[in-house]
Amino acid sequence: MKGKWRIVKMPDYTSDYPDRVEPAYILFDGKGGGEFAFGCATGAIHGAGNTNNVEFSWTGNDEMDEACGSGWAELQPNGSLKGQICLRGGHEADFIARPSATSSTAC
Repeated sequence: MKGKWRIVKMPDYTSDYPDRVEPAYILFDGKGGGEFAFGCATGAIHGAGNTNNVEFSWTGNDEMDEACGSGWAELQPNGSLKGQICLRGGHEADFIARPSATSSTAC
C-alpha cells in the first residue's frame, strides 16, 4: 500500500469538494507515516503499517482549525484503496483511491 494514492471518490461529499484546495490524495510512506489532503482538511498520518489493511491516527487541520482523528484503508481486489478518515467528534469521510499517476522516477 506504500505510495501516493489519488482520492477519486468521496460519496458523502459533492463531487467538487475533495479537490477544493488541491487534488485529493492519501500517502503512505511504508514506515508508519504519511499524509492526506481533501477539501479543506490536511493531516499527518501516524502508525500506519505497510500491509493491505492499515489503521492509523492523524493530526492536522480542517478549515484552518486544529483537528485529529483516526482512519483505516484496505487494498481492494481491483487494485483500488477503500478507506475512511474519521475526525474526532464523529464525522467520517469515506473514500476510494487509485494509485497516483505521478512518477517518482528522476528526470
